[in-house]
Amino acid sequence: MPRLGLGVYKMEDGKEVVEAVKSAIELGYRHIDTASFYGNEEGVGKAIKESDIPREDLFITTKVWNDEQGYENTLEAFDRSLNKLGLDYIDLYLIHWPVPGKFTDTWKALEKLYKDGKVKAIGVSNFLPHHLEELMKDAEITPMVNQIELHPELHQQQTREFCAANGIQVEAWSPLAKGKYFDAPVLKELAEKYEKTPAQIILRWDFQNDIVAIPKSTNKDRQQQNADIFDFELTEEEIKRIDELNLDEKGRTGPHPDEFDY
Repeated sequence: MPRLGLGVYKMEDGKEVVEAVKSAIELGYRHIDTASFYGNEEGVGKAIKESDIPREDLFITTKVWNDEQGYENTLEAFDRSLNKLGLDYIDLYLIHWPVPGKFTDTWKALEKLYKDGKVKAIGVSNFLPHHLEELMKDAEITPMVNQIELHPELHQQQTREFCAANGIQVEAWSPLAKGKYFDAPVLKELAEKYEKTPAQIILRWDFQNDIVAIPKSTNKDRQQQNADIFDFELTEEEIKRIDELNLDEKGRTGPHPDEFDY
């Protein structure tokens, strides 16, 4: 699983998402993250088809949406996503949100898809420790990934510690928090020191914290910048200073999983 990928949330299906994915692949991105809910799986698939990169070199993630959950519904939703993407298999399939009363049956469907070889890895998104505990009570397979909102103002430390203890890879959606605190003094100072952007400092913080990040950008120059984080290293002291930006729950830009309108 590549440590840096391209998120395509809110990219319009058609020209916008096709061009964004194609430019990212040209720049060396090999990890593309979409979802049924995004409504752009067909465009992602078109971009993949038009690229000259072998399928096995790409890592494609998609997700089952809330109204598609439940055992049989999930199997049908997976087939729809696979057809829209025009692929023979998915690299990572996620439960998008922990829909109460449904996500355990949804997980059983993901386990079947994994055993049948239709997906290389299965996981969840927006799951807190109590959701994971409930899921794992009857699960045959522990989730391999948990994709959550995570950035310097929202550490999700309890969830990260639970995932680490159970061998679950943490992946960050909205890793740049929509740029809402790029002007934080510590980010500006470190950006100047390393001749990088505040976004690059945050993505490097992710990398050094073993967090997979999937920043969204339709701009090729921005995509290039987001990928250019492997020629410098933050010190332990600098990472601690970035850590101090944490606001816990006040740092959320999206909904809390326990307060989502299911």
